[in-house]
Parts: sequence; C-alpha cells; structure tokens
Amino acid sequence: MTDPVAEVVSLLKPSPSISKLVTGGGKWLVERTEIGSPFYCAVVEGRCLMTIAGRDPMVLTAGDFVLVPKIFSFTMSSMEPPPRGALAQRLETSPGIFRLGEPEAPAEIKALVGHCAFGSDDKALLVSLLPEVIHVHGEERLVTLVHMINEETRADRVAREMVLHRLLEVLFIDALRSAASAKVPPGLLRGMADPLLAPILRRIHADPGRSMTVETLAQEATMSRSTFFDRFRKEVGVAPMEYATGWRMALAKEFLREDMPMAEIAQRVGYGSTSAFSVAFNRHVGMPPGAYSRAATAAA
Repeated sequence: MTDPVAEVVSLLKPSPSISKLVTGGGKWLVERTEIGSPFYCAVVEGRCLMTIAGRDPMVLTAGDFVLVPKIFSFTMSSMEPPPRGALAQRLETSPGIFRLGEPEAPAEIKALVGHCAFGSDDKALLVSLLPEVIHVHGEERLVTLVHMINEETRADRVAREMVLHRLLEVLFIDALRSAASAKVPPGLLRGMADPLLAPILRRIHADPGRSMTVETLAQEATMSRSTFFDRFRKEVGVAPMEYATGWRMALAKEFLREDMPMAEIAQRVGYGSTSAFSVAFNRHVGMPPGAYSRAATAAA
C-alpha cells in the first residue's frame, strides 16, 4: 500500500546544505530570519532556549531533536540570554565546529545543527502537509542520524552526495514517525493517525488517476458526505478535493519534468483528456503544462 508520508518526503527532494557542531558557554544568542532554509537540531549535551516567532520558548535538553520544515524566524540562546541586539560571539574553531558565547566560559551546550534545501518545485504545497515544528525527546535514532549526516558532510567519501540525500530522507521520515504519536496540528500526519481517513489518504496517493468526488470518498470511508467533509478538513487542514487536486498537480509537475507524454500524464492524474488536464493545470499552477515543461527543462 502507498505510504503518503514517504511519498511527500521523496517528492520534496531534501538535500543537506550545512551541518555543524556547535558548543556554547556563558551568555549567547543567535538569531535566524525567515530568509533561510529548513532547519534541524539534535542536542547532545546541556540545554538551551529556542524561540520560534509566534510561539512560546522551548527548553531543549540532551536527547531533544527539533525539525523546522518551514522557513521561520527563530532564536537560540543560553538559558539566560544576553540583551537583544547584543553582538553574538561566534567563532569557527575548526571546519564545521563553532563556539558561541564567551570563549573562556565552560561549555554548557553541545548540539548538532543542520540546514537543508528542498529540490521540489512544489515545496510550498508539500511542506504545508507537514507539521510546522517537530520536537521530540529521547529518540536516540534521530540523534544518531544527525551524527551520521554531520560525519558524512565532513568526510570525502565515494557517493557522498547520494548518501547524504538518503540519510536526510530517513531523518525526515523518522522525525515524522516520531511526531505522529504526539499531538500534531492539522495535516497529513494527523490525517494518517485517523483510522477512517488514513485508508482514504492512501487511496488518493496510490491511484490519483481514478475518478473521485467527495461523495465517493465519503462512501469509501463509510461516512455521510457532510461528516466526511468536515472530518477531513478538520484533521488534514484542507477540503478533500483540494487535497486530491494538490496531490495530482504535484505529481503532474514531476511527470512533466520527466518529459512524460501529455496524454499519459492526463490519464495518470485523473483527467479524461489532455485539454481538460491543461485547463486544470493552468488554473492551479498559473501556466500551461507545455510552458511549465519547457521552463523546467531550461532550469535543469
């Protein structure tokens, strides 16, 4: 059976950009603005504060893992941060190893920090299906994966880029699996945790080319149309057909980049003709499929 979470991560095409070991002592604070990239952090020793814009501060302690797939402004600091606006003391002591705060103060935090990029042209839609922030504690496997990414980043080994891509995919999937057991906001994870909605989501992903309406999906879920619609929107965050169309178009973009014949794409994503597919694609994406294909080829 198709696994929607694995498919979303695969289509996102995550790739590492920066991986570093950070220690801190005394009073320190680093700030990241929205102009950045998805971020993850594993605390190895000690503790620190992390404050994401619009959220309450989080205390991170040894064994904590945080993944922020979306681009948010946030700060990380010592438990007693310096005044806002104070110049951060940041020193790269050796390649990929950074010291924050007062150089002579004993280290009170040791963390592995990484940034990544998403190669998908449809990343806004795909990221919207994931939790905005994932924070889990005590999952040693996640900390081990971050260690492996950091080690691979600093090594010069054969097939290094392929290994890094695979490790990051595993990290994302494992983080999402770990978060599934906790309270998460509306999205794909919450939908997959619902025993009545999970089979529907799997079917949408497994066979996007089949004819589907809210009525037929509700029947498959053995619910009334209104109950199914309300439950789907509450748990997944969007209406059922909005989700199905978004997924179809994400796949269509991938097929266009692979130079698949238009008629085959139309059939595989649920449209009876190339003209119907073209109209839907243009309405959803803002350009005809042919123009999108040409632009994707030129950018490759």
